[in-house]
Amino acid sequence: MKIVPLGENVVVKRFSPEDKTRGGIVLPDSAQQRPQQGRVLSIGDGRVLADGSRAKVQVNEGDRVMFSPYTGAEVSVNGDDLLILSERDILAIVD
Repeated sequence: MKIVPLGENVVVKRFSPEDKTRGGIVLPDSAQQRPQQGRVLSIGDGRVLADGSRAKVQVNEGDRVMFSPYTGAEVSVNGDDLLILSERDILAIVD
């Protein structure tokens, strides 16, 4: 099954949390932070402008993006945890 977002929404797969510190200490699940980066899987058509045309979405499928940790709607599709968020909630594209 594929999710196709509407309007200016974007589907992102959040990267898995780090389970070790840089020093090699293993972190329990309760101490792991929610990743703020993910990969764009699908994009919508863009937001509707006042004249009825659509503004192109600034991210592309496959882009690595950074977003706030508690934004968007979390959904589970075929066992994958995905995040549906607005284009406005994306903070940056990471190269």
